[in-house]
Amino acid sequence: MPDHAVSDDPGVQAQLDRLAMLSPGADILGLERITALLDRVGNPHRALPPVFHVAGTNGKGSTCAFLRAALEADGKTVHVFTSPHLVRFNERVRISGKLISDEALARYLSRVLDVAEGIGASFFEVTTAAAFLAFSEHPADACIIEVGLGGRLDATNVIEKPVICGIAQLGIDHQSFLGTTLKQIAAEKAGIAKPGAPLVTQRYADSLFPVMLDAAARNRTQWFAMGESWDAAAYRDRLHYRDDQGRLETPLPRLPGAHQVHNAALAFAMLRHQTRVPVSEAALKAAPLWAHWPARLQRLDHGPLLASLPDAAEAWLDGGHNAGAGEAIAAFFTPERLEGRKLQLVIGMLSNKDLDAYLVPFAGRVAHIHALPVPGHDHHPPERFAAIAEQWGIPCTPHDGPEQAIEAIAAQPGPAPRLLIAGSLYLAGEILRLNGQLPD
Repeated sequence: MPDHAVSDDPGVQAQLDRLAMLSPGADILGLERITALLDRVGNPHRALPPVFHVAGTNGKGSTCAFLRAALEADGKTVHVFTSPHLVRFNERVRISGKLISDEALARYLSRVLDVAEGIGASFFEVTTAAAFLAFSEHPADACIIEVGLGGRLDATNVIEKPVICGIAQLGIDHQSFLGTTLKQIAAEKAGIAKPGAPLVTQRYADSLFPVMLDAAARNRTQWFAMGESWDAAAYRDRLHYRDDQGRLETPLPRLPGAHQVHNAALAFAMLRHQTRVPVSEAALKAAPLWAHWPARLQRLDHGPLLASLPDAAEAWLDGGHNAGAGEAIAAFFTPERLEGRKLQLVIGMLSNKDLDAYLVPFAGRVAHIHALPVPGHDHHPPERFAAIAEQWGIPCTPHDGPEQAIEAIAAQPGPAPRLLIAGSLYLAGEILRLNGQLPD
C-alpha cells in the first residue's frame, strides 16, 4: 500500500511532490536501494546515537512510546523514527524529542532526493534516509527506530549495530510481503537480530521457539523472551515486572487497554537488558504515565467533529486493523465500561486487511455499524460491512464521511452513545484533523 502525504508548508510539499514522482508508488522490500541511497549521503546510519530497534505486528509503536517516555524521564535526549504519520508527515521524525520542523524536513528530504536519481527508492526508503541523515547531524543520547514493514528486508534494517532489538506481538498481517503463517512472519520480524545486540521478545507460541532461537544463534546473540528471561503482569492496579536484575513495580500504563501492560514491559526489558544507555528505576516507574501514542484507544475530546454529540457521549479512536488488534480493542470495551450499552462502530478499512478477522471479537458488543470509505485508498465497500451486520442482526448505514456518521449517531434517540472509530490509521488521522487534535 503506497504512502500518501501532503503538507501545508510549501517547502515540504514541494519535496513530497518530488518524492511522489520518483517513488515507484508501492511498498517494496529489500536493502539494496536504501543501502545505495545512504551511501550517496555519507552513510549516516553508521553515525547514529545508540539505537533501540523495534519490530512487531502490533504494539511496536506503543513500545517505542514507552521507550521514549522512560529515556526522557531520565533526562535523556532521544531521536525517534516511526510510521505511518496520522496527520502531518513531520510526526515520523522526532529530533531530540521534538517533531522535526517544516524547514528542516524540507531540507533533509531535498538533500536525499537530490542524489536519489536512478536508484528507484520507495517513499519509505527516502523518508528513512532523510531521518537517519537528520539524526546523524544532531546529538542525542539514544535513537528509537520502529520497523516499517516486516524486519529482515525493511529499510530500517540497514542499522548494523543497534544496542538492542525488540519484537512486540506477532500476528497475521501483510501476508503478500511476509508470508501466510506465523512462522514465516516471525522469521521476517526476527530478521532484525544483529550480532552483539540482545534480542528481546514478547511471549510467543511454542511453535515459534525454534524461529527465535535460530535468529539469535545465527547472529551470535542472546534471546530474552517473556515468560523465560523476564515476565510481567497487572496485579492490584499495578504493573509488576521481574527479571534477573530483580523486581520492578510501576503504575499501570496511561495508554488504555490491557495489552499495553505487555508493551510497557517489553520496553522495560529492552532497557534493562542493554548497558549502553543506563536508565534509572525512577524513570522506568514514570514511563507508564508519561507515554503517549495517538490513535491507539485514544479518548477523543469533544471537539469540532463531535460537537453534535451530547456532552455525556464517549468517543474512542483506534487505528488497529488486524485480528490481534481487534481482540485487544474489543477486550477493552467490557460491559462495565459500556455501562450496559453497545457500541456505535464507525469503521473504514483498507481492502487488503482481513475485515472478518478484525470484527469477530466485537460480536455482541456493537449496536450499529457505520461504514466509511478511506479516501485515496482501496477500501472495503459498504456491502462488506452490511453483510456482517446482517449476520449480527444489527443495522448498518453507509456514510460519505465521518461528519455524516457522527450526525447520524447524534440524531439517534436514547442515552448518550459510546462510539468506537476504527479500522485504519489513515482514517484515524482524518478524524484527529477534523476534531482539532493534531499529534504533537
